Amino acid sequence: MASLPEPEKLLRNFSRCNNWEEKYLYIIELGGRLDLLPEQWRQPENLIAGCQSQVWIVMTRDEQGHLVFSGDSDAAIVKGLVAVVFGLYQGLTAQQVLALDVRPFFAELALSQHLTPSRSQGLEAMLRAIRAKAFTLA
Repeated sequence: MASLPEPEKLLRNFSRCNNWEEKYLYIIELGGRLDLLPEQWRQPENLIAGCQSQVWIVMTRDEQGHLVFSGDSDAAIVKGLVAVVFGLYQGLTAQQVLALDVRPFFAELALSQHLTPSRSQGLEAMLRAIRAKAFTLA
């Protein structure tokens, strides 16, 4: 999986941005850190319903039972949001993902006030899809 900052570091980096333009650029930069999604994973079953952009998310488990996330989007900011979500869940088991409510984290970032309604809906769709997949892997 890509090298993504831990949630605390993500908050610190986000708070260092002087304005929302810089924050959007940082989100886009995070998206650029995602590993390339293999073409065979760009299947309808990995496409997230409810996103205006195309978003693919694939979840597998490693030998220790931790979830491994892969994903991509055709929109730069959305791809960055995918990376932010992956950063919150990286290293967790399916049970830990189900127990974790990441919405307060997004509130700390004040993302809901600065994302368009369609991007906010897409973010929520990603979270629902990850939780549903984690449930099947638990």
